[in-house]
Amino acid sequence: MENNKRYQAGLEAMEQLFSHEVRNGMEGMKLISPDLWEMIVSFGFGDLYSRKTLCHAQREIITLTSLITQGAFDQLRVHLQAALNVGLTKEEITEIIIHCAGYVGFPKAVQAMGIAGEIFKETKE
Repeated sequence: MENNKRYQAGLEAMEQLFSHEVRNGMEGMKLISPDLWEMIVSFGFGDLYSRKTLCHAQREIITLTSLITQGAFDQLRVHLQAALNVGLTKEEITEIIIHCAGYVGFPKAVQAMGIAGEIFKETKE
C-alpha cells in the first residue's frame, strides 16, 4: 500500500477504535517525533488493524493480552477503551484478564484488572 494510503487507512482505523479525546491525546506524539507518529499510524493502524482476516474486536483481544504480558499499562488503558468501542463487553474483558493471570502472573493481572475497573467506571458515567 502506498504511504499516504497506509496513513489514511490508519487514521480511519483509529477513528473506529478511539474516541476523539483519546486520538487528540495520541497526536501529541507528532510534536515529539513526527516520524514515530507516522509509523504508529501507517504501520500500527494502517497495516495491522486494516487487514481483513480479523475484526477489530479480535485484534483488541490480542492487543490487550500482549499489553498485559508486557506490563504496558499506559497503553492498556487506551486499548481497554478501544475494546469497549469495538464491541467487547466488560465481562469478556474481565475474563481475558483472569485468563492472563495463569500465563503472566497475578501481579500483572491484578494491575490490569484495576485499570479495567477505572475504565469501566469512566464509561459508566
